This record gives sequence, structure tokens and C-alpha cells, in this order.
Amino acid sequence: MPRQANDADLAAIIALTTAAYAPYTALLGAPPIPVTEDYAPRIERGEIWLLESGGELAGLIVLERHPDHAMIFSVAVAPAFQGKKLGIALLDVADGQARQWHVPEVRLYTNSRMERNIALYTAYGYRETGRRPNPYRPGWTVVDMAKPVGKAA
Repeated sequence: MPRQANDADLAAIIALTTAAYAPYTALLGAPPIPVTEDYAPRIERGEIWLLESGGELAGLIVLERHPDHAMIFSVAVAPAFQGKKLGIALLDVADGQARQWHVPEVRLYTNSRMERNIALYTAYGYRETGRRPNPYRPGWTVVDMAKPVGKAA
């Protein structure tokens, strides 16, 4: 069962996010936005859920509550736990929270070059809703995706 992060989890959140996004840092030539994020305010706002396995932090999801949707800011799985369907379990957390918040859809955005992620999200029921330039990283393209709540793959 996932739990919400607290202040004591900050260092582990940063370490896991950096490790999980390392292949994309190499691919993109710079760290993706979640690697450079300040997670302390997100912990304070209750936006981070952690998945643990055997006492270790295995994965996390950062989920923002908006009036008409839930927005996934980041899904990260520790390299040692990748390939065990934890990413799907974290997407399930987003669906559950969206239902609790009574919002009709979950949205996310990802880099157009993160093709594995786009394929995973599509298989899980997300559809692409548009592409736009990344406002913080010139030359990068953001892929926006959305999924109605309650429609699991």
C-alpha cells in the first residue's frame, strides 16, 4: 500500500528520482524537469505517494490536485525495482486519488523522446491530447496525455 511522503523522506525521494531518470538524462543531454524539482513544498502539500518493498523505497508518484483533473508530475521507479509493474501500480494510485477527489480525468505530460513512457501510458489507457514546446527547455517537445478516471486498461 502506498503512503504519503513526509519530511524525513526528502533525501530518498531525490535519490530515487535521480536514479530513475538517469537514462533519460543521458538521452536528453540534461536532467528531465523532475530531477531538478524542489520536492519539499510538494511533500508539504501532500502531493507525493511512496511505494515501499522490503523496507526500501521502490517507487513514487507526484500527483497534483486541480479543480477538474489530477495531474501526474512524476512517476519514478528505483532501477532495482523496474520491470515489476510498479509503474502500473503507481498509475493505479493516481486513478484512485482522482476518484477520491471526484475529478473526471488524470493528465500527464512527458518528453516526446521518452518513447517507452508514451507507449506505457498509451497501453494503460492514456491518449495523446497534444504536443507543445517545453517552456523551460528550448528544443524539447512536451507530449500531453489524458485518461478518463475509472477506465483501467
